[in-house]
Amino acid sequence: MISQATVRYLKASPQKARLVVDQIRGRDVGDAIGILRASKRRVAQATEKLLNSAIANAQQHDERVDVDRLYVSRAWVDEGPRQRRGRAGSMGRFFPVMRKSSHITVQLDVREPGRRRRRG
Repeated sequence: MISQATVRYLKASPQKARLVVDQIRGRDVGDAIGILRASKRRVAQATEKLLNSAIANAQQHDERVDVDRLYVSRAWVDEGPRQRRGRAGSMGRFFPVMRKSSHITVQLDVREPGRRRRRG
């Protein structure tokens, strides 16, 4: 692992965030940014910002790192705390609304020359 970046308390459900993160796992950084920019999901914008932060962390850690050889080695989404809200219902009832949040973590590593990524 060369660098890592985490976004916490993102106001999006973990299930929806995992759909975006699963698309970039194992990809080169350039391909991952292209996928995130083309995605219509709202979580993709925050994930792209997170990926750019991980790239900046890699450059800060080692100035000689080749950004073109970086790839997303690990990426995962954890569930954050839920905000408990509610709305009034008929006949004095209360309907709870849970606003979900998530924590996204991305780890980058350098792909060895000559090693190809797995298709799958």
